[in-house]
Amino acid sequence: MPFLFWWGTWFGRPLSDQQIGEYLNDEKHPRHIQHALVQLGDRMARRDGAAKPWYPDIARLAAHPVEEVRNTDAWVMGQDTASRAFHDALLNMLQDPSVTVRGNAALSLVRFADPSGRSQIVALLQPAKILAPAGGSILDAGKPGTAIHQGGIIAKFGYGSEQTAEVRSPISGRIRSINVPTGVVVAAGTEIATVDPGDEQVWEALRALYLIGQPDDLPAIRPYERELPGISDRVRQQSALAENAILERAKKQL
Repeated sequence: MPFLFWWGTWFGRPLSDQQIGEYLNDEKHPRHIQHALVQLGDRMARRDGAAKPWYPDIARLAAHPVEEVRNTDAWVMGQDTASRAFHDALLNMLQDPSVTVRGNAALSLVRFADPSGRSQIVALLQPAKILAPAGGSILDAGKPGTAIHQGGIIAKFGYGSEQTAEVRSPISGRIRSINVPTGVVVAAGTEIATVDPGDEQVWEALRALYLIGQPDDLPAIRPYERELPGISDRVRQQSALAENAILERAKKQL
């Protein structure tokens, strides 16, 4: 069982061209689609023209119903900035319902020298607000400071006639706060928790803002320059580099 699990989840396992074609259309197994996309992304990064026959499939998957597939697809399309179809698909993905998909699309657009997704990139630096899915109360919740993966459970929520729901994090990071005490009834849409973005997400956003950031973005960048728990040295360094680059650009525009 451990070997089969590893074999089915490790996207580094090489696929033949036939397998890539099959995996890209395997709607019953979204991870197969992701596996094929990662393999194609690696080829594209190596400037391997053998990936081009699958470009229409890659562009099509920008509208796939599974968020993880769209996330992977947004990254892959940033590997070939000569494709107009990819550029157009990424622009459409800036309106995706998922904050991480919007962010990945915006980051890939920077590779196209297109700053259209700047606001989505700045949003990657902000805590995620977790809202009550219905009128009800928190039955159980994680503790502030706890690391959490995207899709991880933040709280168990009770509503209606003994109905429950699992409230999950839209991003990977760390629980900043649980804003409502257990058992207190709140209305649907009430902010019940916040999650700080993870190191990797922040670092990628700061790298992009180094290139396209504007002075208006500095309030979102500067908190990461402080020596605070959970902020790595590379993030602090990148935040300082991003601020300096933004200020230099602003001077040249005067």
